[in-house]
Amino acid sequence: MLRDEKIISAIRKRDERMLSFVIDRYARLLWKAAASILTDASAVQDVEECVSDAFIYLWQHPERYDPDKAKLSSWLSMIVRSRAIDRWRRMVKKREISMEELVMESLGYPEIAEDQADDNVDSRRDKLAICMGMLDEKEKELLIRRYSNEQSTNEIAIAMNLSKKQVENKLYQVKRKCKRMMECKNDLERV
Repeated sequence: MLRDEKIISAIRKRDERMLSFVIDRYARLLWKAAASILTDASAVQDVEECVSDAFIYLWQHPERYDPDKAKLSSWLSMIVRSRAIDRWRRMVKKREISMEELVMESLGYPEIAEDQADDNVDSRRDKLAICMGMLDEKEKELLIRRYSNEQSTNEIAIAMNLSKKQVENKLYQVKRKCKRMMECKNDLERV
C-alpha cells in the first residue's frame, strides 16, 4: 500500500499515473461525501463536478496537502465536502443574508427589525463596504470563507494552508481592524 507522502511526491512531479491511482482509490469515498450533502437538492452531474473539482484541486495544488495534519483521504473529503456545501447553498438559496450583514453582526452591530427605521444601519453598511474595500486579498478571503461560505476555522485552515490558531487570530485581527475603521469616521472619509 502506498503512503500518502509518496503519492503526493509523485503528483508534485506531475505523475499522471499516480493521479489516476488516487482517483481510482478515492472516487467512491468522495462521491459518497458529496452525495450525502447534495441528496435531493441536485443532479448527479453536481456530485460529479464536486468530485472532479477535488481531484483537479489536488493536481493543481499538491503542495497544500500536509501529511502531518491529515490523511490524504480526509483532506480530499474536506475539499469535496466544501465544494458540495458551496454548491448546495447556491442551489437552494437557504439563506438570503448578505456577508455584510453577517460581518456587521460579528462586529457587534446586530440588525434591527424590518419595521423599525434606522438610518444608522445603512450608514454602517456603507462604512463596512468601504472597510471591505480597504482590506487586502487574504483578509477579504478570510471574511468571505467565514461569513459568506460559512466555513469552519478547520476548513479555512486547510484551504488557506494555515493552522487553526492562525485562522482564529487572523479573523480576530481583521474583525478588529474593520471595527476600528468603522468607528473612525475620518479614516473612511479619506478614501
